[in-house]
Amino acid sequence: MANIASARKRARQAVKNRAHNMALRSRFRTSMKMVLKAIRNGDQEAANSAYRNAVPVIDSTVGKGLIHRNKAARHKSRLNARIRKMGQA
Repeated sequence: MANIASARKRARQAVKNRAHNMALRSRFRTSMKMVLKAIRNGDQEAANSAYRNAVPVIDSTVGKGLIHRNKAARHKSRLNARIRKMGQA
């Protein structure tokens, strides 16, 4: 444990920030899973709805610096491609 007061404070802040970031990352992963679940079930309407709900969550995760913008773009692109593929099948 740190001896200097400012270092102790930073350690406390790090614990809080980590918990906050884990919650946001969990929300991101959950929104992705909801889309994938709808795709697996073959329900295009539910997949579109879940995708529309997931996009702002993905974008806010980028804004908070938890994931890179290119990773977010890749996830959105791949989810959208899988949804579009459902319509063709």
